[in-house]
Amino acid sequence: MASVIEHIALLKFSPETTREQKDELIRRTLGLKGKVPGIVDIRQGMNFSDRSKGYEMGLTVRFRDRAALDAYGTHPDHLEIVAYLKEIGIEDSIFVDFEC
Repeated sequence: MASVIEHIALLKFSPETTREQKDELIRRTLGLKGKVPGIVDIRQGMNFSDRSKGYEMGLTVRFRDRAALDAYGTHPDHLEIVAYLKEIGIEDSIFVDFEC
């Protein structure tokens, strides 16, 4: 079986960021599946655990290979999401990428 790349992001927002803005971020991010080549699956949601150290949202994106992950980083639709994150008040983020 061919391996895939798993991209994980944890997001922490400014106290001023609204739930509506977070919901809009999820809507926009999930829309990347049909726009960015190489995305096999994408999931994002709000954290409900008290073990998150303040990280409020999780994201997983599965890519067909490392080249697709690399292309995602500079894809214009992904860069729009990054700009929106900055606009609504991202405080911190953690990213992990691994092959599975």
